[in-house]
Amino acid sequence: MNTPTKDLIIFDGECNLCNGVVGQLLKIAPKDHFQFVAFQSDYGQELLTEYGFPTDDLETVILIDETGVNTHSDGFLRIISKIPQLKLVASLLAFIPKMIRDYIYKTASRKRLEWFGSSSSCTVDYR
Repeated sequence: MNTPTKDLIIFDGECNLCNGVVGQLLKIAPKDHFQFVAFQSDYGQELLTEYGFPTDDLETVILIDETGVNTHSDGFLRIISKIPQLKLVASLLAFIPKMIRDYIYKTASRKRLEWFGSSSSCTVDYR
């Protein structure tokens, strides 16, 4: 497996919620800390295959960092914990039991396209 030089975030490039979150991360995250990859891209498909995820649908953001592969609420918390302005928020959210965090995360993930819509292509210019 390839060892990334930056933390990789694999996301749904056609989901408006996902694009909005990535857009905000691009504004507030330390410069050049994350590499954003839409799962629909060739590289995203390659990474999903390499790490054993389905390639036809993405139900979670995936963070690949020095600790390995992080998904669902754990992945989201690890992402925001790497942003200085959000470290405290991540620490506070970590006190919520994982079962509850994942229930909320998975519910939002299942409903995200219904609630926020989608676009035919990634709307974030992240390269």
